[in-house]
Amino acid sequence: MKKSLIEELPKIVAEGRKEVEEILERLSGSNKLGLQTNELVLPAKDVAQDGMFEGKIPEVNEKEWLNRLIYGDNLLAMQALLSGDPSSGLQSMRGKIDLIYIDPPFDSKADYRTKVTLPGVDLEQKPTVIEQFAYADTWKDGTVSYLKMLYPRLALMRELLSDKGSIYVHIDWHVGHYVKIILDEIFGKNNLMNEIIWMKTKPKSSTATGKVHDTLYWYAKDLKSADVNTIYTDHSEEYVEKTYKYEDEGGRYGWVTLDAPGQGESRKFGDRVIDPPEGRHWAWKQESIDEEFKKGNIKIGEKGAVYSKRYLDKTEGQVVGSLWIDEDVRIGLMKTSNEFVNYDTQKPERLLKRVIESATKEGSIVADFFMGSGTSGAVAEKLNRKWIMTDLGKPACLVARKRLIDQNAKPFLYQAIGDYQKEVFSSAKMYRRVGDLSHVVLQLYGAIPFADVEQHQRNLGYIKENKTLILVDSPNKMTGLSTLKRAQELRNSFMGGWQKVIVLGWNFTYDITEAIQSLNDDKLEVLVIPPDLLDKLKTKASYKKLVDSGKIRFSSLQYLRIKPIEKEASQDGQDRIKIALDTYVLLSPDNLPLDDKDKEKLSELIARDPLALIEYWSVDPDYDGITFRSRWQDYRGNTENDKDSLHVVYKTELVVPKKNKRVVCIKAVDVFGFESAVIKEI
Repeated sequence: MKKSLIEELPKIVAEGRKEVEEILERLSGSNKLGLQTNELVLPAKDVAQDGMFEGKIPEVNEKEWLNRLIYGDNLLAMQALLSGDPSSGLQSMRGKIDLIYIDPPFDSKADYRTKVTLPGVDLEQKPTVIEQFAYADTWKDGTVSYLKMLYPRLALMRELLSDKGSIYVHIDWHVGHYVKIILDEIFGKNNLMNEIIWMKTKPKSSTATGKVHDTLYWYAKDLKSADVNTIYTDHSEEYVEKTYKYEDEGGRYGWVTLDAPGQGESRKFGDRVIDPPEGRHWAWKQESIDEEFKKGNIKIGEKGAVYSKRYLDKTEGQVVGSLWIDEDVRIGLMKTSNEFVNYDTQKPERLLKRVIESATKEGSIVADFFMGSGTSGAVAEKLNRKWIMTDLGKPACLVARKRLIDQNAKPFLYQAIGDYQKEVFSSAKMYRRVGDLSHVVLQLYGAIPFADVEQHQRNLGYIKENKTLILVDSPNKMTGLSTLKRAQELRNSFMGGWQKVIVLGWNFTYDITEAIQSLNDDKLEVLVIPPDLLDKLKTKASYKKLVDSGKIRFSSLQYLRIKPIEKEASQDGQDRIKIALDTYVLLSPDNLPLDDKDKEKLSELIARDPLALIEYWSVDPDYDGITFRSRWQDYRGNTENDKDSLHVVYKTELVVPKKNKRVVCIKAVDVFGFESAVIKEI
């Protein structure tokens, strides 16, 4: 008989604890996870109307704190944050984060597809292999799997919190009660700050008891040390009319009781000594009472109750409690709102403003490890807080990045998880390890996997006829130059050497095309694994069917082409550089996570308007070969330069300090999250 969820909880906790212990133990070893910087974003969106960029190209002190947007599995991102990242100037964040807000999936069995609107074409992108975790919101063993996913992540969040820090977990009715049990276990039942009810929608007339709220569990790392700020809202008109019904030359006022909770001593009011009510104390000291009594600002009622005169304009408002139904935050985000970014799970900024203000001050560090549309970072930025955000979905990262640029945020790092080939990949039921999945990919490609005793990572195979070595990279990592060099080394040394090596990758660094060109190796080939492959490998039968069909296509990489860069020297010691896009070549639509009808639509668009696929492009006019610094950018939805929400501009002119020789890097990201770059010396 299958165990109930209550019976499964002890096992979930035990396994979660063990996983966390192993993670923390690894952090002290030599194989620490790191972060690789894809981009240092210096927000300066294009605003030109006549072909000349009119904005100021920003500068940044890279030794100071930089906010971080991280693409990748949050469990791995948190490990990297705990370890620290010396390459980007980040010390260990253990005990450094002041507030964590998360809005994780709700185990609602929803299927969040990414809607992509292109000129004359509307597409629905299914989650890719690595994005399934973030968007499918389904779990192979139901709520048990969900809680197993959540436990180690919450435990690492506690490690990251400062002693005065706290965490908000935004959840709903599906699993909220079980999540609270996990939170009690990790943070301690006594560290519950509050259980907050947020009214997210209005009741529907057709439903007698409509579900109109979400729940926010607020836990402190240490209740006694936690930062807590009292939040006030404006008094209701009804309350004002009832409480502040008098008026004099000082303004509108009312009489309020002078006692407060907690037993205290008697006080003298004029010639009378009065005891406070039972279980109460007088809120003012004797000196204040004497002074205000003389001014006539204290009166004694017929039954001995004591009241003080309070002016409306001297009050801070109504203290916010645990029921968030007031006008300041009630009701979720409307599609007509200026802040709406067309993201299914987007939360309103006013809600995050209250959350952040309740537990932090200016300069505090705020983190969100399920960032979605990036509302937490956008609000933290406006409130002058530091922030870290992570998400496993590339669409989320694209939305958040554009959103931050649009509000002219401070420079921030866009990063990904570094090399971690030994990490477990468990998104699919059939594959518990990366090596298991790699074996399947090798066979689908037509290669023979090596025996386990011949390779410890189980990701190598070969094609005997032409003596070709095949390396399958992990779906959890970005394939880049380091992987290609390793492939070359294996080709030359593994089991006596090979004629050629082919690298099969899931996700790639933005400069992968340039990396391939820099190696100039005709015995090295890089191909893309179909992103929706795991959707097709749900059972052993489906796997065998795919192998027999031979229909799995491994595509070449996408790439960007630009027109020759023009440089003009001016007399004021400046260079004017002119950059124009030429075309964009996408990998085959057959290998994108789209329905067949959408693939046909996309093929037609590629044929007539390939640059329409560009979601975002940026320029580093002084590329150092290490860090891409985005000093100018344009993106779809930016209408300040061309009034066209579905296209980027295809050219720009930048004025930069004069140099005899400079290296210019142009990076483009398409609507599916694929990145490519062009590097030119001028």
